[in-house]
Amino acid sequence: MGKDVIIACDFAGRNETLDFLGLFVGKKPFVKIGMELFYAVGPEIVCEIKNRGHKIFLDLKLHDIPNTVGKAMKVLSNLNVDMCNLHASGCSEMMRAALSGLTRPDGTRPLLIAVTQLTSITPQMLKTELLINSSMNDTVISYAKNAAACGLDGVVCSPLEAGVVHNACGTQFITVTPGVRFAGGDVGDQARVTTPERARELGSDYIVVGRPITASDNPVSAYERCIKDFVSEV
Repeated sequence: MGKDVIIACDFAGRNETLDFLGLFVGKKPFVKIGMELFYAVGPEIVCEIKNRGHKIFLDLKLHDIPNTVGKAMKVLSNLNVDMCNLHASGCSEMMRAALSGLTRPDGTRPLLIAVTQLTSITPQMLKTELLINSSMNDTVISYAKNAAACGLDGVVCSPLEAGVVHNACGTQFITVTPGVRFAGGDVGDQARVTTPERARELGSDYIVVGRPITASDNPVSAYERCIKDFVSEV
């Protein structure tokens, strides 16, 4: 499995998004479409970006009763994205329903990954607000094992947990890791963070990078730096 950098296109509208992607002349970076853009523009933006040749991670983090999630995934499957996700905390029945809904009549489907713990959550929050007394690593591993047992392709986790997830679930189980910043950069609302180079060393398969690229004075250069540091080649 090849490593890749996914750019989080967390923009408020269509024009801003397409103007940003237009900077990447001759390149078609893998992009993440999250709640902000999807709720602002709708599924049309997914189709438009896909038609421009980009791979898409549709990051809507579904979390509801199994029947609702299964039906929603059936709709999302028609958008022909490459990857989508849900919350592992929705438990096994929900994850199995999602996988079933996502799978097309011909047996094909996007990759399906489960969010373990958001990278904004600290170990203290895990204990005092979520009332989970296990360590962050143990919690993430448990969620990842549940996702793997349900037939999912991988999880979203911090780069700091990528290695232990692979140890528990195998190297073919995908780790998609936000919480990536350049050394010395502003971490914003993230709590469990590291650099692209360190994420590679820790075993991340994909890193999701937003503001360090999208808010950069030179987004293309920032993206190429991520590629160089994470993939070790331009």
